Amino acid sequence: MSGYNTRMNLSFENSSAWKAESVVISLGFSLIFLLGTVGNSLVLAVLFRNGQMNTKTTNLFIFNLGIADLCFIVFCVPFQATIYTLDEWVFGPVLCKLVHFIIFLTMYASIFTLTAVSLDRYFAICYPLRSREMRTPKNALTSICLVWALALVFSAPYLSYYTQMDLAGTVVCIPAWESRPRVIMDVCTFIFGYLVPVLVLSLTYARTIRYLWTSVDPVKDMSESRRAKRKVTKMIIIVTVLFCICWLPHHLVIFCMWFGHFPLNHTTYVLRILSHLVAYTNSCLNPIVYALVSKHFRKGFRKVFSCSLRKREVNKVHVVQAVNTVSSVETSN
Repeated sequence: MSGYNTRMNLSFENSSAWKAESVVISLGFSLIFLLGTVGNSLVLAVLFRNGQMNTKTTNLFIFNLGIADLCFIVFCVPFQATIYTLDEWVFGPVLCKLVHFIIFLTMYASIFTLTAVSLDRYFAICYPLRSREMRTPKNALTSICLVWALALVFSAPYLSYYTQMDLAGTVVCIPAWESRPRVIMDVCTFIFGYLVPVLVLSLTYARTIRYLWTSVDPVKDMSESRRAKRKVTKMIIIVTVLFCICWLPHHLVIFCMWFGHFPLNHTTYVLRILSHLVAYTNSCLNPIVYALVSKHFRKGFRKVFSCSLRKREVNKVHVVQAVNTVSSVETSN
């Protein structure tokens, strides 16, 4: 169901109510875009500055997750916001297909990356010695390439799923498939893009947490390395749980549309908007989690800010010096 399609079937008694909702929706999407762009850009900058991506596999996966979230924020959120604020699709047939394709491409890339990280954490903690040969930057990069290849395979059908149409003189971007293929596609998206990864994540993290908290070696428990692994695992688990929580309403709404009672009215339309907003919010939450949980990311964020401030100060000094030089030359003449 498209936002346009729903709105065309709704008749609100109070047009000012819709205007108020449009303002709230625009502010919501704008906030997501601002926080997501700035936050994920900071994460990528910190990982670049630390120079640890060539030695730590977890940082490579976090970097890949940041890339996926940033692509989603930049290439999808602004266009999706127009679906709920404008009366028609104004970006043409190519972007109609491309935007929805990227939405699912980055969704698959995110959940598959989180799954790869959970396996990486599991082997690093439960089999620290045996996993050293396997947990290499080269293998991590291979896993990331596999993640994007699988994401591309599963999201490729969405290039034909949506199309631009003219309905009663209004240009809209809506699903073009018949109902039965759409149901099959949406169910497959839920199974392979949510249910199976969540089951793998639950299993690996359950075993990882059990190992972390039931190990009986007190010397090993007190080691700095072990505490660091606990903190990293805690951070990744929070990121994973947030992804599962944020995307669950979207999938539930889809299932209610196909298999439950989901009439086209004002209440269900608001629920649809909220499910999208919650799902899109996930892409701007990860940097906040990194800042709250990881002291290394907090230090990195401060360094990035301090460097940018220093550059501004240096630029100001150069400008002042240039102005003074020009003034002195003019005075001498």
